[in-house]
Amino acid sequence: MTSTLEKKEIDKITVIAPDPSWESEVREAAMRSIVTKPGKNWWIAVSLLSLVVVAGVGAWIYQLKHGMNSAGYNDQAFWAVYIADVVAFIGVSYGGAVVSAILRLSGQSWRAPLTRLSEGMALVTVLIGGAFIFPHLGRPERFLNIVAYPNFSSPLVWDFIAIATYTLATAIFFYLPLIPDMAVAKNLVDTGGKRARLFSILSLNWMGTKRQRVLLHRVLTIISLIIIPLAVSVHSVLSWAFALTSRPGWMESVFPPYFVIAALYSGTALVIVTIYAFRKGYKLERFITDRHFVRLGYMMAALGLVYAYLTVADMLTEGYTGITTGWIQQTITGKYAIPFWFYVIAGEIVPIALVVMKKTRNATGMTVAGVLVVISLWVKRIVIILPAATQPLISGQWGSYHFTWVSITVTLAGVAAIPLLLMILFRFIPLMSIDEMEDAGPLGSIEQISKETLKAAREESIPEPSKEESK
Repeated sequence: MTSTLEKKEIDKITVIAPDPSWESEVREAAMRSIVTKPGKNWWIAVSLLSLVVVAGVGAWIYQLKHGMNSAGYNDQAFWAVYIADVVAFIGVSYGGAVVSAILRLSGQSWRAPLTRLSEGMALVTVLIGGAFIFPHLGRPERFLNIVAYPNFSSPLVWDFIAIATYTLATAIFFYLPLIPDMAVAKNLVDTGGKRARLFSILSLNWMGTKRQRVLLHRVLTIISLIIIPLAVSVHSVLSWAFALTSRPGWMESVFPPYFVIAALYSGTALVIVTIYAFRKGYKLERFITDRHFVRLGYMMAALGLVYAYLTVADMLTEGYTGITTGWIQQTITGKYAIPFWFYVIAGEIVPIALVVMKKTRNATGMTVAGVLVVISLWVKRIVIILPAATQPLISGQWGSYHFTWVSITVTLAGVAAIPLLLMILFRFIPLMSIDEMEDAGPLGSIEQISKETLKAAREESIPEPSKEESK
């Protein structure tokens, strides 16, 4: 029975024989970031991004010396920009991982050029999002209390457990498809060099046998199945850090799905932006076409509509009762009206319009929409946090929060760290999954729109057997 199952899985994996010309094309493109020396523009970009990151670290050190008020925090604004950064950065990571996992499980072969960049973005952003916990705490040594003296009735402890588990799963999810590529890469760099030895170790003695492929296919399927509910549960737990309080505006039962959809929406948007940047920088237009961006754009627009629905549902039910309407008034017509309506226009109306309009339904249009969504969803996290955090619970004036050069610099450092870490990461690993690209073939990875398209192409290339042959 086991051999029959393995045979079926092997048949699914090895359907099309590799095309030698396609194989060499894929390997050359995927290895560009490794085998070619960084150009002037690469060094300029890395230097500028590094300066921003160093400035952010310096601003955090200044905050440690002068207290949280240097970042704009006060008694009436105890949670502000840093917790918004945690939610936003970890959220885009979930989106990137889940998009890749869904495409894998659904067997979409057009995903082949995209998964490596999507999974790399997911890994980098979850690490940066987790790092924002330290400036948010004020005194970073208190983080040890969560580990040494956990209070399991606190959602913060479960946040830590969930984020740590998800980070480990994301690292495994990123590494597993790398194993076959490392075996290829070690033969394409200087034999005996440091990189060749590193690639040899990471390849885990991959020989490309049928048994190895079946095992890798099974493990990738399992980890993809784990990543999706794990990402949903982790962001749900993160939302409970707000929803389990007694503050109007946060004590919402809709928060778990609200946070999950926001993560998927912004994560898909950042996947589009990341893929566009590397496509442009390494000239991958041959492999990543407008059709890839349009498909991701459709996914992003669908998630945007769901998120808009949840936003309206949340505010309508709260506003209709009239019990806790202070934060709603502040959001729609008060001091937070400008950022809220910025989200509505730049984060919902314009991106969806760019996806709907035929003229903008291309790589550039989808990327502009993605940039707007990423920025707007960060602003929306600010709008979720500040009105509730600054609302007086008994009586008195509303609190206020003011951005300072410290909080702005630390946040910009996190933003700059994303492209910086990705640029460094892809100096050591292939830009695209070589193994998946070769399996998908040119039709699967570039032009395939559906399984029927690939089937029709195969039928055209394989002549029908004659009656004599069939006999």
